[in-house]
Amino acid sequence: MAGPLRTALTSLTLRGRCLVAAGLTLLALGALLGERPLVQIAVFLLALPLLSAVAVARQRFRVGVRRTVTPARVPRGEGADVLLEVTNADRRTGRLWLLSEQLPAELGRSPGFVVERLPGGRAAALPYRVHGGRRGRFRLGPLQLRLVDPFGLVQRTTSGSDGTPLVVVPRVRPLGPGGPAGGHGGGGEGARRSIAVHGEDDVSTRAYRHGDDLRKVHWRATARTGELMVRMEERPWRAQAALLLDTRVHAHLLVRAAGPGPAATPAVPGPPGDPAPPPDSLEWLVEAAASIGSALARRGSALRVVTAEGELRPAEGTGGLGPTELLDRLAVLSPTRGSSLRPAVEQLRRVAGDAPVVAVLGAVAPDDLAELLAARSGPHSDVAVLLDVASWAEAGGRTRRGLSATARAHLAAQVEESASLLRGAGWQVTVAGAGSSVEAVWAELAAQRGTAARPAGVPA
Repeated sequence: MAGPLRTALTSLTLRGRCLVAAGLTLLALGALLGERPLVQIAVFLLALPLLSAVAVARQRFRVGVRRTVTPARVPRGEGADVLLEVTNADRRTGRLWLLSEQLPAELGRSPGFVVERLPGGRAAALPYRVHGGRRGRFRLGPLQLRLVDPFGLVQRTTSGSDGTPLVVVPRVRPLGPGGPAGGHGGGGEGARRSIAVHGEDDVSTRAYRHGDDLRKVHWRATARTGELMVRMEERPWRAQAALLLDTRVHAHLLVRAAGPGPAATPAVPGPPGDPAPPPDSLEWLVEAAASIGSALARRGSALRVVTAEGELRPAEGTGGLGPTELLDRLAVLSPTRGSSLRPAVEQLRRVAGDAPVVAVLGAVAPDDLAELLAARSGPHSDVAVLLDVASWAEAGGRTRRGLSATARAHLAAQVEESASLLRGAGWQVTVAGAGSSVEAVWAELAAQRGTAARPAGVPA
């Protein structure tokens, strides 16, 4: 009893401390003036917190906790509903319980609940909502319980060891048809790989239709029949695509972490109608990787994702990433300290092969691009998305470093030079800024692909 009683006495509330201070003052005055009534009142005031501490220390309880999170994986910028079920596992009726759910600051403020006289064996349902303001892997809990006496003089606090995981994944934007690597395995490297497996003479053909890709023209069948014939659409034997993500910390402008709640991320002007635009260039890169990678994986491609720290591997350790595994890996992706793209380019050379590559790059220097272009020197369907990182500084976000006018001009010139180098090497290139949406970038790449595939004289 001594241990719980000592704990209870050291857990006086503000009201309890004021009452003890008043009792000591009256006791001193009564003793000084010789007023017995003052001493009696002082004894009563000092005894009341002591009795409350004994009552709180004698309370015995057993509490069961269960959480149901819907959904368990929430996109950034959206919320999840949590149902907290607290069960009185004791046979006796509980007293006054003050409950507080411990939450990471990125998910909002910790909710508080009051449960009074919960019968034994009964459960109380306590719903609340969390906001996924920042992506990552978080834990809900543990539950903190405070026992309070009826007068509010003493409280006893205890915390459990329970917890429930919650993953805030990047948003996946709905992308239109087309884009890099064609659609549903048609065209591009996958189609050429299919021909290499089955043989040129075994490919099924049909008559040319308006809008067909001229790269699918079957010249032997055309010469034999006297009319333009194309290879029929078929799923490649093994379609593959690779994503190269520039996650170097010095290649992006990053937003400082702020306080809890939905307003933790500073307002950044974004595409019209977007309620939660990416707050910095790295978040835009992650969202683009999630959207493009999910689209390619759903089309049947074996997706390989390479960052500045290496490849993002699936749970099995080999093979491509599926849409769910891709989002789980990107949810915890953080900026890397390396200053060069060379490790990522070397890893890309090993895993990509002749598959098409989609590179999402931050502030890249010509030296970085030289290594990338040397690694991708063959006939590829490669595309690059260059991020205008200075646009996030112009948007007014709270970044870790400011940008002077000279630095912004340098970054703008670097973007133009990088785009020229990539286009000169045969890459399809687009530039994205703070006001660009992933959908618009994808559509622009699809338009570039259609223009490049249509020779002169063929109507659009």
